[in-house]
This record gives sequence, C-alpha cells and structure tokens, in this order.
Amino acid sequence: MTSTTTTTSKEESHSTAKRDYLRAIEIEIQKEWEANKAFENDAPEDLSQPKYLATFPFPYMNGRLHLGHVFTVSKAEFAVGYQRLKGKRVLFPFGFHCTGMPIKACADKLKREISEYGCPPVFPEDTAVPAVPEAEKPKSEEKIIEKQAATTKKIDPTVHHSKKTKAAQKSGGQTRQWKIMKSMDVPEDQIPKFADAEFWLQYFPPLCKMDLKSMGLSTDWRRSFITTDINPYFDSFVRWSFQVLKEQDKVKFGKRYTVWSPTDGQPCADHDRAEGEGVLPQEYTLIKLEIVDLPPSLASLKDFKVYLVPGTLRPETMYGQTNCWINPEGDYVAARINETDVFVCTERAARNMSYQELSREPRKIEIMARITGKELIGVAVKAPLSVYGVVHVLPMLHINPEKGTGVVTSVPSDAPDDWAALNDIQKKPEYFQEKFGVDPKWAASFKPVPIINIPELGDLAAIKVCADLNIKSQNDRKQLEIAKDMVYLKGFTSGEMVIGEHKGQKVKDAKPLIKDKMVKAGEAVIYCEPADKVVSRSGDDCVVAWVDQWYLPYGEKDWKAETEKHMAGVEMYSEENRTQFTTAMGWLKEWACSRTYGLGTRIPWAPEFLIESLSDSTIYMAYYTFAHLLQGGVIDGSVAGPSGITADQLTYEVYNYLLRDAPFPANSTISKETLDKLKREFNYWYGVDLRVSGKDLIQNHLTFFLYNHVAIFPPEKCPKAIRTNGHILLNSQKMSKSTGNFLTLYNAVDKFSADGMRFALASAGDGLEEANFEETTANAGLLRLHAQLLWIEETLNAVATMRTGPITDFADRVFDSAINRAIEDSDHFYERTLFREALRVGFFELQTHRDHYRAVTEDRGMHKDLVLRFIEVQALLISPVCPHFAEKVWKMLGKTSSILKAKWPQAGPVDRAVLVQDAYLENVVYEFRNKIAVYAKTKAKSPHAKVTEAQVYVSKAFPDWHRKALEYMRLVYNKETRTLAQADSEIVAYFKSQPELAKSMQKIMPLIVETKKDIANMGFDALRLEMPFDEKEFLEENMTYILRTLEVDHITVIQEDTAAPKTNAHPGKPSFVALSHKIVP
Repeated sequence: MTSTTTTTSKEESHSTAKRDYLRAIEIEIQKEWEANKAFENDAPEDLSQPKYLATFPFPYMNGRLHLGHVFTVSKAEFAVGYQRLKGKRVLFPFGFHCTGMPIKACADKLKREISEYGCPPVFPEDTAVPAVPEAEKPKSEEKIIEKQAATTKKIDPTVHHSKKTKAAQKSGGQTRQWKIMKSMDVPEDQIPKFADAEFWLQYFPPLCKMDLKSMGLSTDWRRSFITTDINPYFDSFVRWSFQVLKEQDKVKFGKRYTVWSPTDGQPCADHDRAEGEGVLPQEYTLIKLEIVDLPPSLASLKDFKVYLVPGTLRPETMYGQTNCWINPEGDYVAARINETDVFVCTERAARNMSYQELSREPRKIEIMARITGKELIGVAVKAPLSVYGVVHVLPMLHINPEKGTGVVTSVPSDAPDDWAALNDIQKKPEYFQEKFGVDPKWAASFKPVPIINIPELGDLAAIKVCADLNIKSQNDRKQLEIAKDMVYLKGFTSGEMVIGEHKGQKVKDAKPLIKDKMVKAGEAVIYCEPADKVVSRSGDDCVVAWVDQWYLPYGEKDWKAETEKHMAGVEMYSEENRTQFTTAMGWLKEWACSRTYGLGTRIPWAPEFLIESLSDSTIYMAYYTFAHLLQGGVIDGSVAGPSGITADQLTYEVYNYLLRDAPFPANSTISKETLDKLKREFNYWYGVDLRVSGKDLIQNHLTFFLYNHVAIFPPEKCPKAIRTNGHILLNSQKMSKSTGNFLTLYNAVDKFSADGMRFALASAGDGLEEANFEETTANAGLLRLHAQLLWIEETLNAVATMRTGPITDFADRVFDSAINRAIEDSDHFYERTLFREALRVGFFELQTHRDHYRAVTEDRGMHKDLVLRFIEVQALLISPVCPHFAEKVWKMLGKTSSILKAKWPQAGPVDRAVLVQDAYLENVVYEFRNKIAVYAKTKAKSPHAKVTEAQVYVSKAFPDWHRKALEYMRLVYNKETRTLAQADSEIVAYFKSQPELAKSMQKIMPLIVETKKDIANMGFDALRLEMPFDEKEFLEENMTYILRTLEVDHITVIQEDTAAPKTNAHPGKPSFVALSHKIVP
C-alpha cells in the first residue's frame, strides 16, 4: 500500500510539474497581452478593413462560471482567433447579466434566514424551508416516453413542448441560501453582504472576468458592463430600445395567458424558473358535460348546474363522444365557477381556473364538495355535439391527474386510448361490473362514430391503427402512444370532416370554427395550464393566469414574415440548427415582457413595471460597440468614460442618431463630434458576425434576437450567423454539483492549464448533440503540448545540422504536401466552425505526418526548411485553440511580434499523388508487420523469429467478381458522408441478383466489411479500380525504409500474373509471403 501511494504521488507530482510549466508560460504571456492591449480594438481609420464581431449571451451573475458556460464561450473564442489570422479586425466583447428575479429572490431569502436563525444562522436539523431548488435532472428519452405513455395527454403539433429542464441553481442540492453560498466558495464572513441584492453585482462579475482572463479569452474588457438600472448607461439603452418598439406598436398591453408564479405574484419567464424552461401555456377546450342526475355525494348542489369538464385539444371530434372517462381512484372537487355553474375536476385544475376568471373570487378556489372518481361512475351527462346526446361516465385507470382536468371525454373513432379502453369494457363486462359497478348497457350500445376521414387510415382511424399495431388493451401503453401520435398528426394535417356543418372541410380549418361556436353557445370554455411542470425559483408550482400585461407580439404576421425573410440568409452552420429555428418561429407567439419584482430596467411609460430578463437582452450587442467610450471598463457605469458623456445626456433622440441614422438632435448637450465617434464605432462593428449559444436558447433568446434586430435595425445591421451547440457532459456524465461531477472555469484552468482545458473543449464536440469534456483528454492535451515544446526546443538547437538543398526527395515532397493539405483542411474546418476537426487535421494528423517523416528519413535526416515550416505552420493552425502554446512557439522561432499579429499560412501546392503513395506505403508496412507477427506465431512458432527472406506480390487488376462488386459500390458511394448510401442487406440483395456475382458471395460478404472499413479511412480512394502508380516500382524505390522498418533482410517484389494468380493480391493490396527466418536471442 505504501509503495502504491508513493508511486501515485510521484506520478501526480510529475504531471503537476508539466502543468505548472505550461501555466507559468500562460501567465507570462497573458501579462504581455494585457500590457500590449492585444485585444483592444477600435474602429480603424480605413473603415473598409474587414471586421469580425462575435458575441456570447452574457451569463447570469448568481455564481462563478462553469464548464457549460465555457464550452459555448470557446466556440466564439476559437472563431475569433481564426478570423484574426485571416486578416480581420476582431472584437469579442463580454458583459454580465443581472436582470430578473433570481438574485433578488436569493438575497431576500438570505435576509429571512439571517433574521430567523441568526448570523451565522443555526438551522434546525430536521427542517428545510422551500428553496430555489436544483432543477430535476433531465430524463432519458425512454423515461419521457414511458411517462407520456402513462397519461391520456394528446400532443398538439401546433404547440411547443419542452422535453428537458435546465439546472437553475449552482446549489449542489442545498436548500438553505446560506449553505448555497458556502457551496459556491464564498467566504463565510462575506455571506451576510449577499442579503443586499446589489452586492451580488459587485461580487461575481469581477470574479467571472478574472476567470475568463485566466483562460486567455481575447476580450476587449473596456466594453464590459452589467445590466439593470444600477448601470445608468445601459439602463438608458434598454429604455430607448423599448421606446422604439412601442413606437412601432411592437409592445402592447392587454389580457394574455401567461405562466404565473402565485408566490411571486408575477409572470414566470424562462430565466425565472428552476424547472420547466421553454414550457408555454397549453390551451384546452373544456367541454361542459352537464350531469343529468346528481349522485348522492353531489346532492347538495341541486340548485346549480353541475358539469364534468374534460379538457380536449380536439374539439372537432366532439360529434363522436360515446362516454366520459374518470379515474376511479382519483380525487375530485366540485368548484363553483360563477353564480350558477359548478365544475367537477381535479383541485389542481380548479386552482389554475381561479387565475383565469373561472372562479367567483379571483385566484381563490371555492370548493363546494369533494368526491372520488368511483362515486361518479355511471353518472349520465349531456354531451354537446355528440350524436348520442347523453352518455355515461366510465372508469379509466391511466388518467394522469397532473394533466388537464382529470376528466377525459371519449371519442373512440379517433383516439386510440379511448377505443382500447371502451373495447376492454365491451369485451369484459363482468369484470368491470364487479370491480367498478359498470352496468354493461352504459357501454354496449355506444359504437364509434365516423368523424374524420384520413386518406391512408379511413374514417375510423383509431380502430385501424390499433389493429395495425396489434393493440389488445388499454395497458399496451407504448404502442398506444405511437398510435395516438400517428392518428392525431395525420388527422390534423390531412384529415377531412365527414360529419356536422363543416363536413367536407379540412380538419385544420374546421377545428377553430367548431371551438369558437361551442364557446359562444356556452357548451365549452377556454382553459390553459402549463404544458409541462413549471417550478419558479421561489419554489412554487406555477399556473397559467389570464392577466393584463405588457407583451411583445411575436408571431404577428408581418413581423414574423420579415424576420423569416432575414433568417433565410443567416448562416446557421447545420440544417438541424436551422430546423430548430424554423420550429421556434412556427409556435412562438406573444411574450410577456413586464415584471413587478426583481432587478432590471423600468418600462419608460409604465415605471411600475420592470422589463423582464429575456426582453432586455435582444439587441444589447449593439451597446458593446461604444460601451468603452461611455463607461471605459467601469462595469456599473458609476464613472463617466473617455467620451465624458453622462447617462442623463443619452436621450431617445441621441440614440436614434447613433443607431438609426436619425438627424442630429438640435437639443443635444453632447457635441456632434463626440457623438460621431460613438456612431463611427457602431457603424464599423455592427452587425453581429457570429452569435454563439447553447441550443436551448433557440426557443426564446435567439429567436427574440432575430425579431428585435429586424424591428429596430436595417438589414445590414442584422445578425449574419448564429451557431448553437448541445450541452456538455463531464466525463460522459451530466454535470451536477450534488454528485461532485462539476467543474468551474477557475478549477479547470487550475487543474489542466488554460491551453490544456481549451484543447479538451475543442475535442469535446461541435454539433447540437451532447458534447463530452473528458479529463483524460485535457490531461493528454496538456502532456502533448508540453512534449511538443520540448521537442521544438531540442529540434531548434539542432537545426543547423539538418539537411538542406532542393526539396526533391520523395519523403520531403510527401511532408511538404501534408503540411499544405493541413493548411487547406484546417482553413475549411475553422471556417465552418468545426473546431474538433480543425484540431484533428491541424494538430493530430500533422503531428503524425511529422513522426512518419522523421522515421522515413532516419538514414538521411529531415530537411531543415521543412522542419522549420512545420513548426511555424502548426503553431499558426493551433493558435485559435491553444494561443499560449502558439505564442511560446512563435517566440522560440525568433519572431519579434506576437502571433496575434500573424496571418494565416499560405498553402503551397498539394501533390495528391505523393500523398496517395505515402498512405499506400504506410498501409502496406502495417499489413506486412501483421503478416510477420502471424508467421512468427504459426510457422516459426517463436516470438523471437526474425524473417530473413520474403516475397511481395503485386497485381494490376482485380478478379472479375471483385471489380464488378467495386463498380457497384462506387455507384452507391455518398461523398458527403463518406459511406455507402445503401444498407448491407440492399447491397447483398443486388449482388445475389447478378449471376456473375452470386457464385462468389462467400468472398463478397467479407469484401463488403473490409471495404467499408477502408472507406471510413480513405474515402472514395478505397474504391479505386486501379492504382495511379506502378506498385512494383514504388515498393522497390522505398525498399530501404521497408526493410529497416520491418527488420527483414531481403524482400523480392513480384508482379502477379493476373491470368493465373498465385496469391490474393489486388491493386492497392499487395500480398506478403515470408520464406525463411532465424531465431534471434
């Protein structure tokens, strides 16, 4: 045990020493960058100089930054580094978001704890107050499906539904705010200060700035600021932007359904939530099923009209109601709605209704009676529109009380759940009579009614799909979920009404007409609830309220059309990204933008309201362009910047002059010369060339970003590119402070160095799927960078002794072309923001070529010019990802200026032919080495056997069956994916259909497997029908290297007789035959 511990300690010390070595270099270089103001860029004299402005959604200042933030930040950072090399003047500003209720809520909570439990507080060990909880961990796709399958929820394809929650707290599972602050490494003597919300704004932004600087972020910190009215400069900017929107009638006031926090007494927007980000109000039509004869438990309500109120997303199907479902084990209330009506539903639904003017006293439930579902079974109800008129209440066990009203109307013709459940009762009447008291006649005579004709499913779609999917009962939950989605989606998109006054109309056209008529006739009411569970940061379950509010009319026809037109020209980098934006544009509608509690900017014309946190964050990127002149890096705006302008001078007219080309305001107290400096900065830098973000912001912030730019700015000032990424895992697991799998930015830099961390971030992934930050990758990157620095130092010390002269040697030409190809490929991948691929070709593959070049020139040495070029090019190619390493190498090369002033390397000609030959040489050496190992084991039967004599057979042609198989695979090759476009089964079926190939199927099957592997490595080259060079001649030319590498004494290369081949050699695949060996000790 002692020995193991000592070894581990030595290993850790060794690794730490390498990290410390790199970290010391990084700190020294960062000091130089700061002293030289390397990242401070103003608009140049020549405004035609190309520029590049990249931005990242400013992080919320309720804690320090973690790896999730930094992963997205790195995408902008890498892009900026690349664009700088391409000769553009770059700007990557960074601000700090403080708007909203979370900081205020946490401060108030801490204040209550100190007041109640002392300072420091002594908490009761067995109690816990409601907290700003850590969000529920996202469920796997399978769990989500299982959860949905356990309900009767019908999915509305016109409404956005959240499939995930977002961690809303950096709390590590703590419930006490004091403990949360301790878990965030806040010194205990500082914690009481956080009871003042403003202290959060003083404490966390400087720490975040310090952490970002430690990773070498190329930010112009003069342009940084915090939000809220604490910063009077930014506050004036937000007020101006809202005045512009109001002037265009894009801020409106009126009653709207909104997700609402009863505890906070205000709307609960995405950034105000601990759970349920992205969840919107789901509208239901409540069908009023009047009870004909009240059951004994409701007899006291004889003077009222009592209704069961199922919520439906499909009012157009009400013609086919055959019964009403109730959960026999559920608990229900009879809630008074007005002077005459009582609704029977779950208490949760009644609570929601009370916030929607469906109660006598606003936001208060008036419960007249409580009743179990079992007591309602058999009750007769009047069913509006139903061809049966009166139907009965029947039991269904799979009703989810957390969705809708807990009451479900039954339309078995078009709802697979309803058909399966009704069919169960009709097939097993004795069982349901004994268990639930169901009289068989309540179900037996009620047959499904044709309502909607779906071309491929007919007019009893639910019954057909249940039969097709072999659904036997209501317990086949997963199959029923599939059936339900299929029937509803096809019914909505292609269905046609076959009954009622809208017979012959498309369902999507008839649906709103039928709903409106039922509501006007008093047969239905509109009801909303959150489409999924929403928990506010104050810890309460949110409802949907019908309230007066200021809102932004997203989705308004003309505004939406103009935004979609601009969005069509925005670079999105992937079709998946664009599809998600298109989806968000499709469902996004009015957005509540006012709040009464929290931090922020007051609505100019209604100062009793604050602008909510997503609505003050749509065009703030424009403020970056002149923030340094207004604030000069003082983030709270407490001191006037270089322009000498005070916040009160920034009037509506001044901002219009600066940002919208309005005339110079005659009443301005700022000189035109001063304002023109600000305007010049704006006109040069704006619009945004790249916006990076997590994909979760597509559904709100990023779409708002597009809408508001289109409303306020001309097209040339609107966003040019938006790049989104998926969430990041840490060591293949979701980050969670409570489990310990969590990494802050400052911890990551401390643990892996800045460039080691950046190396792993680039390697983590580039798409919208989940990426993975591996600590082993960060460590490996750190070690690679350290080893490379040592090799460069050693090589530069010996460079004077290296070979010089013309670059004519085959190995030289290969290495030269490999360098040039790396430049070209890296350029492509950086331009497409595929940073993992850029790192692969610009570092890993180039490193491999260097190692190969060193091996093949062992007998004559490497060429001095190529080695120096390799070192320089590699430094440039990796500099966007690992700038400290690159800067150090640049200095080692004797460069007098910073690598930040360097330009992207020029690629020389790429000799594809020599690269093909080199790849061939590497492959055959690898294959021959494997053959020697097999020979030593099977023929020589000794691990010490050394082959002395061998033959290599090469062939210029494939056997006929082989050639024809390759010809077909060439036809189905997909160059975009570098794969075969057909499945193996399809390829095999084709080969079997060809008489000349069918007899060779035993050979063709392994050929398909082998060829697919080759395609993954070589692309289309793996499907060559002949080699572009003479294999025999090439192998003989490189025999010295082959013999030295394989440690074989002699090899004879033989041209195979294609008419009577002795081996299975074919073009590109020579055959190795060992003839003799000797045993070496």
